[in-house]
Amino acid sequence: MADGTEGVGETVKGELTGGCNCGAVRYRIAESFRLPPYACHCTDCQTRTGSAFSEHMLVSENDIAIEGPLATGTMQQPSGAISTIHGCAECLARIYATNDQRGGLASVRCGTLDESVQIKPVAHFWVRSKQAWICLPDGATQMETQPGTGEEWLRILSQASSK
Repeated sequence: MADGTEGVGETVKGELTGGCNCGAVRYRIAESFRLPPYACHCTDCQTRTGSAFSEHMLVSENDIAIEGPLATGTMQQPSGAISTIHGCAECLARIYATNDQRGGLASVRCGTLDESVQIKPVAHFWVRSKQAWICLPDGATQMETQPGTGEEWLRILSQASSK
């Protein structure tokens, strides 16, 4: 497909592994509930990453097995949600975040996956604040902001991955 989603289903199947920059933290994500990866272009993600956007994948928090020292921090998102960010206590690479409005789900930072080069986002959120030089694939699912409810996240990401 020309929308950048070809092969998405295969890249997020099975057990996934990843880790931080320094190797102190390693993780496994069991094959279970997960939504396809997406790109977030919000200014918070731009500031947190020092980049133009970030890639995330929502998984069941209970499916993540972490080995190594984690540090956590909290912050209030523009939506009002309180996010708890979990990252390596040594190199400070962010591994995943949880959110009080999406109980039981964790947002894994796709760049920490061992096979991150194979991850292709099926949707782009907060495109109203994306960097002007970023060109999104033709036909890609886009939203000016982000889904407002858990049901909307599920619907949009599921539909986008089936394009």
